[in-house]
Amino acid sequence: MQFSRKKKLLSNPQNELYGHCLQFYSQPPTENMSLSEFETFAVERLKLLKTVENLGVSYVKTSDPYHKKLYAELTNLNFPHKTEADDRKDQTGLTEFEKRRKDHISHFILRLAYCQTEDLRRWFIQQEMDLFRYRFSDLPARYKTEFLHRNNLQYDTLSVEEKRKLAVKLINSSYGVSGATVEEQDFYKVPFQDALDLVRTRKVFLQGGYAYIPHQDIISIVLNDFRTRLSKALALTARSLPAVQSDERLQPLLSHLSHAYVGQDYSIQKNIGKISLEQIDPLSAKSFPLCMRQLHKSLRDNHHLRHGGRMQYGLFLKGVGLTLDQALQFWRSEFVKGKVDADKFDKQYAYNVRHMFGKEGKRTDYTPYSCMKVILSNAPSQGDYHGCPFRHSDPELLKQKLQSYKLSPSGISQILDLVKGMHYQLACQKYFEFTHGIEDSGFSLNHPNQYFIESQKLLGGGGGGGGGSKEVKSEPEMPQKGQNMAAKTPSTPHPQTQALSKQDAAEMEDLDSLFKDE
Repeated sequence: MQFSRKKKLLSNPQNELYGHCLQFYSQPPTENMSLSEFETFAVERLKLLKTVENLGVSYVKTSDPYHKKLYAELTNLNFPHKTEADDRKDQTGLTEFEKRRKDHISHFILRLAYCQTEDLRRWFIQQEMDLFRYRFSDLPARYKTEFLHRNNLQYDTLSVEEKRKLAVKLINSSYGVSGATVEEQDFYKVPFQDALDLVRTRKVFLQGGYAYIPHQDIISIVLNDFRTRLSKALALTARSLPAVQSDERLQPLLSHLSHAYVGQDYSIQKNIGKISLEQIDPLSAKSFPLCMRQLHKSLRDNHHLRHGGRMQYGLFLKGVGLTLDQALQFWRSEFVKGKVDADKFDKQYAYNVRHMFGKEGKRTDYTPYSCMKVILSNAPSQGDYHGCPFRHSDPELLKQKLQSYKLSPSGISQILDLVKGMHYQLACQKYFEFTHGIEDSGFSLNHPNQYFIESQKLLGGGGGGGGGSKEVKSEPEMPQKGQNMAAKTPSTPHPQTQALSKQDAAEMEDLDSLFKDE
């Protein structure tokens, strides 16, 4: 019975394609699939790569916390993480082969989305390399060898006699290698230019133009090969992209994927009307992300915001719980303090506010802007206050703003380093940690309204419910004093994956035209 089972697996096409838990993605998928499954696979791999990016900046890539968190994400999103595979289903209802199929297909879908520009290709390659590095390093030795054989990576293995002759040099040149391990493990002889990372860090023995690499460090060579193959594949994919984009079903989806938000849909709220207008000022100081805090202050100071600011801030306030009536009262009371009287507001601005709440025009329930949308679309110009302060502010002005909020010099330095590396969302997440006096926020920040909810959960104000309080530092770097706590609000639903709407770009264009100043 066991023999016939093994024979059945070997003759199965899926075992030929997905017989190993890791692959170079050399063979594109050829099967038919539904558009719904196509979209789901794309979204879930994008969520995985976003996690890889965030963890890569927040943790050392070889550390236990990095491995544990990445393993958890692979498990949660049903990507393969087992070395053995069969046709048995786990608690998720999927077999390991089905997870490997998802891994394979989703990689190629994102190739289509991320081959379009040099910046997108660079980002995609980096995240896929980090994911590959983790998965290869996590393999037992025999599965690493099997992977090399399956992909025709023929490296010269030193014979026992050669290892004995070079034993002293191999021990002195290779980290973690002793006399016993020299005999027990394989060493590979490869051209030194294929092992530059190891040569640069002085981890290998060099002789006659060759690097002698212990088995545990072969990842450096394999990763270099993976990078080369993927880079060439993306260039080839870019050439054939026009044929794919001619498909009206796929073109909007692929265009949107490169800056997609894949978190909770904050247009669906259970806490509408649970925040009073009097709470907005104190909430802005302690629970608003910097982008919304900046907009609120500008509105209070100038009694006006241009259309970009009204769109970004208005939808955010809708997401945190303002009703339509409250929003109309809020905007009217502020504008009439400036150069707009009540009659002019009702004629020129009230319609725009009702439109945001889906009460005018197309009656669309517009979604509050995600971080990616704030960062990538409608950059602010002179006189504007919208956008992402970490992306659109001059670094010196940003530094002054952070100093005015009493952040410590070391905290400001960490935030500015993230900004310099173009990790704007991580800079905002670091700002969250410093202003709330915690070491680790415990979430990946992707949305201004997510920032608000997590802040309220931490401060005990509800704002999304669940999760409990996180451990607070004994000496917070930016204490909040003399401010009233927001009223508690009911729990929001558990975050669901937001579908990649084909109307997303049209939504913003529609709102943009409505909010134009005279």
